[in-house]
This record gives sequence, structure tokens and C-alpha cells, in this order.
Amino acid sequence: MNIESKRLILKEISWDDLEDIHRLHSFPEVDEFNTLGLPKNIEETKEIIRPWIEGQTKVPRKSYTWKIILKDSNDFIGIAGMNLSCDKFKLGEIYYKLLPYHWGKGYATEVSKTLIKSGFEIFHLHKVEAGVSTENIRSIRVLEKSGMTREGLRRKILPIRGEWKDNYHYAIVEDDPMD
Repeated sequence: MNIESKRLILKEISWDDLEDIHRLHSFPEVDEFNTLGLPKNIEETKEIIRPWIEGQTKVPRKSYTWKIILKDSNDFIGIAGMNLSCDKFKLGEIYYKLLPYHWGKGYATEVSKTLIKSGFEIFHLHKVEAGVSTENIRSIRVLEKSGMTREGLRRKILPIRGEWKDNYHYAIVEDDPMD
């Protein structure tokens, strides 16, 4: 399943994307608020993405991971994903990661809004959620610009480089106003 926005294509990942995803996960700036940590080698990245790729054939489908590609150049700029509850709660949790030289251009907000819209229109969710480290000011702004509301604080839930960090919980429900 591919999803398009004005400037971006979100295309499901494959093994052909291993090197790009490894490069993305190898940037210290991308890892700053990431619970994965920097991969030691490409084999470690391969094991991280294995369930993402193998999950593409599961029924019901519980997760989607897309590479983010610029429409005008076909360049890989990051990844995005959605995890689905597949139950009566009709929840989806979104995430995104971009290569640092693509930060500040509105791509993360475009991805977030596209995932939210897809959550409601394609996956028929009631609620789309996202978690963000309380220190990740850039991503907090992205979620708020995307129409999400901060619903709460989860204390010391994120294991990041040997420390437990706090996480804000953001969400938007299907009948919230969207632009």
C-alpha cells in the first residue's frame, strides 16, 4: 500500500531499502530521541526491519512501515509507520523519522497529516495517537501542527541511552476538526 501527499510518496519498505534505513538509523541526531539506539552494523538494522517486512503478509495486518520518498527526485528521506490495534478500540499509533538534512522543510508535518488522514479514511480508525519524548521540541511542534492534542504524560517510559525519559501522549479522534 502506497500513500501520496503533495510532495511525498510513502511506499512500503522492502529488503531493497535496508541500506537507506541503516543510514537513517546511523545518524546520532536521528537517534537522539529514539529507543532503538545506533545500530552496530547493517546486520542489526536487518533484524530491526525483519518484523516490519514479514508483518506485511499477516492477517489481520497490525503494522505498516513506509519509506518516505520525495516525488520530484525519488530520493529517500526517511521512514514512517503506523501500528494498528486491530480491535474494537480502532486505534492507530504513528511515527516518522527523517534524515537530518530534510528537517525544517515541513516534510514531517506533511507525513504526520498524511498518516492521520489515512488512519481515518483508509483504516477507519477512531483515534490516531503518537508518543514523543518531552524533550523533542521539533516533533512536539509537528504533532501539534498536525492537529493532535496532548492528552497526557507517561513518566520514565522511554529507555534512551541508559536513561528513562518521559513521554507525552498525543492523539486526534475522527471527529476532531482537521485542516
